[in-house]
Amino acid sequence: MKAPHFWSRPGATLGKILSPFGWVYCFVGKLSKSSVKTARVNATVICVGNLVAGGSGKTPVALAFAAILQRDDLAFLTRGYGGRLAGPTRVARATHTYVQVGDEALLLTRAAPTWVARDRAAGARAAIDAGARLIVMDDGFQNPSLAKDISIVVIDGVTGFGNGQLIPAGPLREPVAAGLARADAVVIAGKDQTGITEKLPASLPVFTGRAVPTADKETWAGRKVVAFAGIGRPEKFYDTLATLGCDIVATHSFADHHPYRDAEIARIRAQAADLDAVAVTTEKDAVRLPQGIRDTIETLPVEFVWDDPVALDRFLRERVGASAA
Repeated sequence: MKAPHFWSRPGATLGKILSPFGWVYCFVGKLSKSSVKTARVNATVICVGNLVAGGSGKTPVALAFAAILQRDDLAFLTRGYGGRLAGPTRVARATHTYVQVGDEALLLTRAAPTWVARDRAAGARAAIDAGARLIVMDDGFQNPSLAKDISIVVIDGVTGFGNGQLIPAGPLREPVAAGLARADAVVIAGKDQTGITEKLPASLPVFTGRAVPTADKETWAGRKVVAFAGIGRPEKFYDTLATLGCDIVATHSFADHHPYRDAEIARIRAQAADLDAVAVTTEKDAVRLPQGIRDTIETLPVEFVWDDPVALDRFLRERVGASAA
């Protein structure tokens, strides 16, 4: 789904009208969670989550954690949003599709064994049976079924907490104060343009970084591109292309996790040909392209780069070590 525009506008009339429904959503959520029994497993569990609906950069951050920790016994655990398989299922890149396991799982499995499970505790146990002793959860911060040893909240520096209202009046899955009270640290993805840092408890460790392209800038500078993306905030992708010096002649934005159809991609390719440009998308979008035409679309790989990787490395290793002890 695409986030409604009023979610990013504090004081918007529609947000005010829907505000009571947001508190109903919050109450129902608390009620349903109160009946869930939390399971603890024989592994360290790091949860990478957020407080808002939509993309904040959780998956790139989870991948970056794995790159820092460099553990052979590390596994990813994700719900497999948008996928049909309930799991627990170990993702196989060669055979599984995004329709089965979701797009994020296919990205994660490039870096470490990845398990999809709607029942997070069952998924963790399956990963442990396969040898995992460190589990990095992509999302699941609001899910109480699996005990977390380290909880990290990722916040988009541009959108922050939106209008500060709860779903459906705004993007928040839960009140900010309640969510931050359960967090062990915060990651601000991108430049803090909404004063997030000032709203955080002084005692909460904060790490900052950004997704940067791994491609050679000289390869992309001056290229005419037709860019398309179905992610939480497609503008981030377009901004990245602009920083590389691309000549963006057209853009096409879709809802997060959008399942691309042949006709849609055909129109984008035709437009690119008419404009003497290349069609380009994100790695996350690429796994949702129709199989037969993936090679005709260029992708822009990115990685999450930390402003202070030494401090983050120290934090993670200390917390993981303390949990294991």
